[in-house]
Amino acid sequence: MKLGARVRSIALFEQLGPGLVTGAADDDPSGIATYSQAGAQFGFGLLWTMVLTYPLMTAVQLISAHIGRVTGCGLAKNMGDVLWRPFVTFLVLLLFLANTINIGADLAAMGAAAELVTGGSAHIFTFGFAAFSLLLQLFLPYQRYAGLLKWLTLTLLAYVAVLFMVKLDWMGVAKGLTIPRTEGKGAIVTIVAIFGTTISPYLFFWQSAQETEEVHRNPHEEPLVDAPWQARREFRRMRLDTFAGMAVSNLVALAIMIGTAATLHASGSVTINTAADAAKALQPVAGPFAFLLFSLGIIGTGLLAVPVLAGSAAYAIGEARGWKCGLDQRPWEAVGFYTVISLATLLGIGIDWSDLDPIKALFWSAVINGVVAVPIMVAMMLVVSRRRAMGKFAASGKLLFFGWAATAVMAAAAIAMIVLQ
Repeated sequence: MKLGARVRSIALFEQLGPGLVTGAADDDPSGIATYSQAGAQFGFGLLWTMVLTYPLMTAVQLISAHIGRVTGCGLAKNMGDVLWRPFVTFLVLLLFLANTINIGADLAAMGAAAELVTGGSAHIFTFGFAAFSLLLQLFLPYQRYAGLLKWLTLTLLAYVAVLFMVKLDWMGVAKGLTIPRTEGKGAIVTIVAIFGTTISPYLFFWQSAQETEEVHRNPHEEPLVDAPWQARREFRRMRLDTFAGMAVSNLVALAIMIGTAATLHASGSVTINTAADAAKALQPVAGPFAFLLFSLGIIGTGLLAVPVLAGSAAYAIGEARGWKCGLDQRPWEAVGFYTVISLATLLGIGIDWSDLDPIKALFWSAVINGVVAVPIMVAMMLVVSRRRAMGKFAASGKLLFFGWAATAVMAAAAIAMIVLQ
């Protein structure tokens, strides 16, 4: 690669941050399990869902980033200005519950994947991953920590690499991407799960908070309502970051669905409950190297997703309560914020050691997320369209259209989830 092209590539990667990390965190171990199940059970039949979700999730995450960068405040703080504050507190507590269950399921999947690769104790690995993640959040300076999370997104390449090791029916892939179809109640339930996994409330809070962090960390940056001359540059950066981050998220999800469809579905292995189940089932079908890549991907994405889950819960609760928040604060400077992070992670470990069925726990986590997402998205749309909060940067046009479209789709998914039970 020539020097100029290399410099442009590095400069492009430097512009990616909150949106890239948010998109990558969307492919956490519980999401991997959902996508693997979709591919194993329905083959290429549900690939079209990723085409549909891309513009919707991009709009929602762009709105989250928009709110944080324009106002200089996180999502929960802005929601408190629109909704009844006790109701906002109730929503963020539900978010904490759902995130904690998700953390427990992700840690358990990481431990199980490490056990498959090394033969050690899954519980010990789970505890080690949780402790490592928590220590990084508590003691690593924000700038270095944010950079580490960005580099961890490269672990997602493992799932793309798997596609080069299996034989693909490209005509089947093309049909799955372009022809929407469902096959009974089971497919509808899986579609609802895909929407719930892909458009999750914790991602809204995380990306908005990270945009806020960037403003507070950099002395040359200000909220756009106070520094409108920075808007053109920042909106361009946010669009690039968010479109790229959500593209990474959906392309990896597609790679997982295609890979499991081409191997597990083709061989008749359709019962996948966890990400570790998918890795184990891949070994005899796609070979030991594909199994290893899939397992290491679970661990890498888990290390990326667990701090995002814990951190988004801390931002939401802290902002709703008016606490000092931020990963750039030291633990003794933001005691409440870091207490929530620690509590969510420790409770996640407890779920792994308890008798709670992780599959049922994930299901109820998805139900809570699906229901909570709707009022949160409504509140986001109200905030981003209010001139009183956003000034002249109130959303309009395509952003507003796709934001409300995503809200309507999530409302329909939540209703379908409840009706189908």
